[in-house]
Amino acid sequence: MKRKLCILIACLFAFAYFCSCKKDDKELEQAILQYRAEKFATYQEENEQYADYEVDVAFLGDSLTDGYDVKKYYPQYLVCNRGIGGETTIGLEERMTLSLYDLKPKVAVMLIGANNMSSMFDNYENILMGFISNVPNTKIVLLSLTSMSKEWGKKNQLAAYNNVKIKMLAEKYSFEFVDLYSALLNLETGEIYDEYTTDGGHLTPLGYEVLTAKITPTIEKQLIVWNQENSLSVL
Repeated sequence: MKRKLCILIACLFAFAYFCSCKKDDKELEQAILQYRAEKFATYQEENEQYADYEVDVAFLGDSLTDGYDVKKYYPQYLVCNRGIGGETTIGLEERMTLSLYDLKPKVAVMLIGANNMSSMFDNYENILMGFISNVPNTKIVLLSLTSMSKEWGKKNQLAAYNNVKIKMLAEKYSFEFVDLYSALLNLETGEIYDEYTTDGGHLTPLGYEVLTAKITPTIEKQLIVWNQENSLSVL
């Protein structure tokens, strides 16, 4: 309970800093480091708690994943949230051992790239190759970047372009791809529906409901495939 409280405080503290541009850079850096340290401590505890493949689904990503109450939306599964607010593809790759490889879930769902959209493909494929090398039995689901609005909406065109590349990489490595961009997009405005976002970039509970409805069928399918493959391997 005490650790959970500390993590909650760290989360609130960090998000307050993420949303402020007036704080001193050193204070911001320290807040982020503290936040990540608390996250890593939680990951280590969970990794020790769960044996090989006991976790059904692990969610990897940035603030969109971090703010995703996966235990609420997927009560039928044993799930772990490995999202960190402000994360980039670079930061995610650096923490993959702790975040995923040591956990070895049946399915991994990844949403990453919004915080370094212009450079996300410098190492995005490295992450995919890491999946194959380190968790070959884990089924991988790649999520598209979401549509956005307000200040973030200026990057919608780039997000849509990057989503084509994510889909192509998913096909290259035989991973699953789920398009969230279109599911959240208001075609009349060319931006995310207002009711789906809190600030143009992050999601409301309704937005997460849409996201969950879009992802769930793919997760269910991949869990069936994983169970079939592993039951056969036991025999």
